[in-house]
Amino acid sequence: MGVIDVDHVEKVFRIPHEKRTTVFEALTGLLRPTQYETFPALRDVSFSVEEGEMFGIIGENGSGKSTLLKLLARIMRPTQGTISVHKKVTPFLELGVGFNPDFTAVENIRTYATIMGLSKREIEGRIDDILDFAGLERFRDAKLKNFSSGMQVRLAFSTAIQTDPEILLMDEVLAVGDMEFQQKCLDVLNRYRKEGVTIVFVSHDLGSVRRFCDRTLLLNHGEQVALGETDEVIDSYVYGRREEEPADVVVQSTEPETRWGDRKVEITGVKFLDKFGREGVRFNSFDPMTIRIFYDAHERIPDPVFGVSLYSEQGAHLYGTNTELKDVSIGYLEGKGHIDLMIEAVPMLTGRFLLTVAVHTHNQQPYDWHDREYAFDVIPTGRDAGIVDIPCIWRR
Repeated sequence: MGVIDVDHVEKVFRIPHEKRTTVFEALTGLLRPTQYETFPALRDVSFSVEEGEMFGIIGENGSGKSTLLKLLARIMRPTQGTISVHKKVTPFLELGVGFNPDFTAVENIRTYATIMGLSKREIEGRIDDILDFAGLERFRDAKLKNFSSGMQVRLAFSTAIQTDPEILLMDEVLAVGDMEFQQKCLDVLNRYRKEGVTIVFVSHDLGSVRRFCDRTLLLNHGEQVALGETDEVIDSYVYGRREEEPADVVVQSTEPETRWGDRKVEITGVKFLDKFGREGVRFNSFDPMTIRIFYDAHERIPDPVFGVSLYSEQGAHLYGTNTELKDVSIGYLEGKGHIDLMIEAVPMLTGRFLLTVAVHTHNQQPYDWHDREYAFDVIPTGRDAGIVDIPCIWRR
């Protein structure tokens, strides 16, 4: 038995088909029952969280992550199944609930800290620390309505962490503020871990989940897809959803502005293969990837050149190479086949990337040129900023 036990939990919402807004509609509606549609937000979810464990929950938007946290926080009740929580829960779910835009920063700290369960003496002794952590000392007497959204969230988080949690529920709170403030949030998270606080952590930031979580639960459309070691579950999330991806990953365009050449050799398709050898368009940063180019040579073609160029989604040219530059001789082509470009580690940090593939002569006469017709996504596994990784070491 853990400090949190979730046993075959389901949560179903009832959505009315019509909305009654007037007294007349409400009275007449007594004679005509409201029609409801049911929406299963969670289906048959079971897991336990051990004391002192950091437990991750990941999945696409709408997968049921936030609903599950609200059930753990007892904000909602499950439709079926049971949830047992054996220590005090502190939820960081909707930061800033209870803030008043017409109150000053200090007045809002007092209100919010009271909601979080702090005594008046504790609140008064921590106001300066809260403002310092949030970087808002100069704004202590300014009204909240004059704060940016980022300042408000920083104030809320800085107030919320003044509690002494036993079980901490966190929903995307590491996404608040600028990079400096995010690092402060990570430092708090590390401190809680060292103090043995049990943490349930929901995030789209797979790098943070991989870095902090001992085990992770993957949800998809309310169903429990995977539960186990974090690295394995993240791989299941990134690489295990091939059946849901478009079947036309290898589709080629026939638009004249994106394809040209005499077609003596025709590129018939491109596939991206992951580290398991499976086709897909989502990859972890730093994982291996193979670009497989399929061709059909309609006549005997001596020593052609295959090449690729990589672009950001905004159109910036990031990289280009070909078999000639790599001193690879094809010999000749005849009939159908494929050629692979094997990438040991995807160097991009995150984002969508566009790929040009081409086959041409040594003097750049194109047989078939597909300009930025293919795309793949990179999922971040670290916290560095930018587009590409630069191997580097800090030294003092």
